[in-house]
Amino acid sequence: MEARVNAWKDAPQLMQGFLALNDQIEAAGLEPSLLHLVKLRASQLNGCAFCVDMHTREARKDGETEQRLYLTSAWRDSFLYTSRERAALAWTEAVTRLGAQGPDDALWAETRQHFPDDQIIKLTAVVVMINSWNRLSVAFRSVHAAPGAVAA
Repeated sequence: MEARVNAWKDAPQLMQGFLALNDQIEAAGLEPSLLHLVKLRASQLNGCAFCVDMHTREARKDGETEQRLYLTSAWRDSFLYTSRERAALAWTEAVTRLGAQGPDDALWAETRQHFPDDQIIKLTAVVVMINSWNRLSVAFRSVHAAPGAVAA
């Protein structure tokens, strides 16, 4: 597969704006392990090979286990995730698959059991940001790293 365009080369100022927002969201205070799972799951749903590759490599570098990474796509059927992580993954799926209606009231109530309002805002911002990156990468056919590449 060949990339359609290099947004970092052809629109660097715009991409720097995306990166600045991304940096603010990541510094908002949610635990890095949760951020990795959320970004990986949204990227899986969006079929973004570039982001799935990048976020699995980054998660491994930060100490995430292979098994939890492998099972992220089937998290509902695994006991390896905490109730907080499960709530975040469910919220991620609902916000990523928005469709005609948003997350329902039952999911909202479940999410609020594990995240106070300010953290739900932060979690939602992470999901929105990774969905933006996924859409850019899929639209432009960003090419993932070669085998053996080291995490960023």
